[in-house]
Amino acid sequence: MARVVYSERGLADLELLFDFAAVADREFAVASIDAMEEAVSLLAHHPLIGRPVDDDLRELVISRGKTGYVARYAWLESDDVVMVLAIRHQSEAGYR
Repeated sequence: MARVVYSERGLADLELLFDFAAVADREFAVASIDAMEEAVSLLAHHPLIGRPVDDDLRELVISRGKTGYVARYAWLESDDVVMVLAIRHQSEAGYR
């Protein structure tokens, strides 16, 4: 089983997404973060489940109601670590 860790940027993205959603509905923001963390935890058992993207990175699509989020990550196979590099809302144009 791989160990799942967040980069500083990945953690900052979670904070930013929470803060943005909490302005409108704090309960929804908490539930959204919980859903993201639950989805990302699946990578511990299935690190290749995300779609492949550039530079040996992968993206995990996280559904949330009519929309959702995308987590970009790398699987460091030799260390058996999944590093979550960034998370964005699906409607965002790209990663920071």
